Amino acid sequence: MAKRTSSFACQACGAVYTRWQGRCDACGGWSTIAEESATAPLPGGGSVPRGQRGKGRIFALEGLSGSPEDAPRIASGIAELDRVTGGGFVRGSVILLGGEPGIGKSTLLMQACAAVAGLGHRVVYISGEEAVGQVRLRAERLGLASAAVELAAETNVEDIVATLSQGAPPRLVIIDSIQTMWSEGIESAPGTVTQVRGAAQILIRHAKTSGAAVILVGHVTKDGQIAGPRVVEHMVDAVASFEGDGAHHFRILRAMKNRFGPTDEIGVFEMTGAGLAEVPNPSALFLAGRDSTSPGTAVFAGMEGTRPLLVEFQALVAPTSLGTPRRAVVGWDQNRLSMLIAVLETHAGLKLGAYDVFLNVAGGLRIVEPSADAAAAAALISSLTGAALPADRVYIGEVALTGALRPVSQTSARLKEAAKLGFHSAFLPKAGLDGQGRHDITLEAGGDVTDLVAGIAINTPQKRKAQSADQG
Repeated sequence: MAKRTSSFACQACGAVYTRWQGRCDACGGWSTIAEESATAPLPGGGSVPRGQRGKGRIFALEGLSGSPEDAPRIASGIAELDRVTGGGFVRGSVILLGGEPGIGKSTLLMQACAAVAGLGHRVVYISGEEAVGQVRLRAERLGLASAAVELAAETNVEDIVATLSQGAPPRLVIIDSIQTMWSEGIESAPGTVTQVRGAAQILIRHAKTSGAAVILVGHVTKDGQIAGPRVVEHMVDAVASFEGDGAHHFRILRAMKNRFGPTDEIGVFEMTGAGLAEVPNPSALFLAGRDSTSPGTAVFAGMEGTRPLLVEFQALVAPTSLGTPRRAVVGWDQNRLSMLIAVLETHAGLKLGAYDVFLNVAGGLRIVEPSADAAAAAALISSLTGAALPADRVYIGEVALTGALRPVSQTSARLKEAAKLGFHSAFLPKAGLDGQGRHDITLEAGGDVTDLVAGIAINTPQKRKAQSADQG
């Protein structure tokens, strides 16, 4: 009989303790530590005979020389999905897909299953949360009921692996979701840290030995992180997050880790009545319907992975009636906004202490790269002074704590995307102006935030009235 061990694990982050305590030292969560009794299973679900315990299996060692084999891929035919995965599903790879409930994970995976099955490959969809009839209803709603996809509603990983081993090995396996899976060799409830880790290990081992590409669907916590132990993210080959807002009709598939492709790559989809539709030009989608004549709006030329993307920053600076002004931001880092306001007050002479500041990235997209500092600063200055920014200008640059504008990478790709969408000028750091070559766009350089303020303040309503009076 296998030796049973008992430990206390945090159900939020996976930290293990020898005794129970009210607060987890790793993640700071309260009442998240639970006792778990576990019997460590083998990757294949079996046990070691008594006479062979403590003895290892001799395996062959190979040298570094030899011809490397490229990992064969299976292209799904969905361009945005293949972009995120690096060109298709790699045989034997395991992908962890996370997203909020109702965001469209099952819809995307059902469309991917139908696309891969349409190429003649065997595809298996294992649902641990829905019955087979419910999955069929979704397929009928998407018009994919005729796709040759094998369905099952099961949660026991040993039974799943045994079933997948029968017949021709599948090329794509969907496990929806990993939190509902459980193993017979682990004496814990489904969804606990030990069960999630053990079930994931068994499925990963099957993927490596059979060559099937496995996608594990994961739940997310209230702060958007994939629920369960973080060790699962290190075990899999790729981690993708399906993001979006219920108030907007588009969804973003973002690669957070990828051993076989670029990281931070995104794919953009639009939620329609017939499922998820690809968006080949997301910049036009994010800029559609913008009011370019109102103060407080600036266009940022950013990069998401290898894809240039243009989005609009919207700022509102309004007098406050509170003792402590409010600082609200959507789609950007709150701490980054506070730092930018401090830089503008210290080095540019702007007085924002008596104003409420609101900043929004239009369309619901979340921007994380620091090169958006210049666009956010331009939107704040425009709203404060009441000067509308040029409608055909984009802003690129990182703002340092000294007020200097620092250059960013992949400037040429950003400018090319801006010119393609009809923008005629760009503001960028002076330090990154050299070596840009020729572009179909006018470049305006600035050394620090004072240059940015001076270029915007000249177009304030008071300045324009004074210039008109002088000319008259």
